[in-house]
Amino acid sequence: MTRPTTIRIVLADDHVAVRQGLKLLIDAQPDMQVVAEASDGISAVDHARTLKPEVVVMDISMPGVNGLVATRTLRAQVPGTGVVILTRHGDDAYLQELLRAGAAGYVLKQSPADQLLQAVRAVAAGGQYLDSTLTHRVTAGFVGRKNKGPNQAGAALTDRESEVLRLIASGYSNKEIAAQLDLSVKTVEVHKANSMRKLGLTGRIDIVRYAILQDWLHDT
Repeated sequence: MTRPTTIRIVLADDHVAVRQGLKLLIDAQPDMQVVAEASDGISAVDHARTLKPEVVVMDISMPGVNGLVATRTLRAQVPGTGVVILTRHGDDAYLQELLRAGAAGYVLKQSPADQLLQAVRAVAAGGQYLDSTLTHRVTAGFVGRKNKGPNQAGAALTDRESEVLRLIASGYSNKEIAAQLDLSVKTVEVHKANSMRKLGLTGRIDIVRYAILQDWLHDT
C-alpha cells in the first residue's frame, strides 16, 4: 500500500499563535498539509480518529488531556497515525515518558524549524526522529539501562512506589506519607529511592514533572 504524496497533519497546541505559525510553515511545504487543529488532547484524538492523518504534531502541556495521555490514546486507537512531540521540555523525565508512550518523533520548539519538518517526514514514512540536541543523551541513557539490566532505570513501578511518588508530588513529607499508608518512614524512603532510580529522577522537581505527565495532579 502506497502512502499519499501529501502528508496530512493535525496540529495540537493550546496556543493559537503557535498553531498559526506552524500551519504557515507546514502548508508552505509542497508535500505537507494541515488538515485540522486542536487546542487540547481530546480534540487531537477526535480529529485523528476521524481524519486518519499520517502525523499528529503534539504539544505536551495542554488543558484537560495532556500530550502524554493523548499520545498513549492515539497509539492504541489510531495506530496508523504517527506522533511528533513538539515542546520546550528537553528534560529526561519528559522525553523518556513520551517515547515509552509511543511518540515516534520528539522536537524542541527552540530548535530550527527544519528539524520539525524532518521529523514529520521521517515519522510519516514509518521512521523515528529525535531532536539533534537530545540524540547523544538518549543514546547514552539506553546504553546505561542495557548495562544495568532490567531491574534498573526504565523498569515499571510497583503500585506502592507509584502511590508514594504521587503523594510526594502532592507535597506530603515522608512522615505524613508513612502515616497515610501505614508504613514506616524507612519503608517510604526505600520506595521513593527505588522509584526514582527506575525512572532516572534526581529530585523533587523531577518527581513533580513526572506526576504532571501522568496526570496525577489533575485533581489536586
